[in-house]
Amino acid sequence: MINSILKALDILALFSDTEPRLDLAAISERLGLPKSTVHNLLQTLMSRGLIEQVEKGSYAVGTALIVLSQSARVNVELRDRAAPMLRELADVCHESTYLTVREGDCVLYIYAVESRHRLLARSAIGERVPLHCTGNGKSILAQFSSSELAAYARRTGLPRFTPYTITTLEGLSEEIKRTQVRGFAIDQQEHELNTYCLGAPIFDGSAHTVGGCSISGSDPEIISSRLPLLVEHLKYFAQEISRRMGYVPAIPSQVTYLVKEPEI
Repeated sequence: MINSILKALDILALFSDTEPRLDLAAISERLGLPKSTVHNLLQTLMSRGLIEQVEKGSYAVGTALIVLSQSARVNVELRDRAAPMLRELADVCHESTYLTVREGDCVLYIYAVESRHRLLARSAIGERVPLHCTGNGKSILAQFSSSELAAYARRTGLPRFTPYTITTLEGLSEEIKRTQVRGFAIDQQEHELNTYCLGAPIFDGSAHTVGGCSISGSDPEIISSRLPLLVEHLKYFAQEISRRMGYVPAIPSQVTYLVKEPEI
């Protein structure tokens, strides 16, 4: 093995959702490497866009990693099969739609059709978010056993993003039980304020959960008066994407056609 490559990969692994920025001293201390060595490695990673300098002396993961993640085989297969369906879902619902895959204890956003009403100007593509605070993530957690869910809570500590984030195992367990009964997940401003989301899991030919799709927007009626119609659309498209991944559902969807919502 080539030590310099291993050290560079170790640097990339230090960055996380809770610590998206690190300075030279912190990286040097955590890896037990001289600052001069770390500086040289950072400069090399920066030359290929894998690391970027966001402030003087502060570094973050670069956008080139997004391109690499998009090239992963399972991501490409899922994205290519799901993209037309996500565009149609967005057209029907007049809200943003998202496609994610599980990456460890997070969901990774690999495709999006974002509404003009989206509050944040930046795209979600390439973003990693813990499973417990999004509709997509909770739809994936609904496939976990109780012991797997408890292990997830221990590993992550269930970090808080808004006042509405579920941060206890008891609260998360109850929410996941409701999700399992409903067959879809609800995010009530748990990751971003003034953002409401409905998420459903996507399965492959082996009935394994490979990701999730969601409807998201700033309208609180998404989880209220509009919920019944939006959920029917979401379930239909999640099942159709799963079919394209080789999944054969035990009970076919009852939705055979879709009616667009009124223009907002």
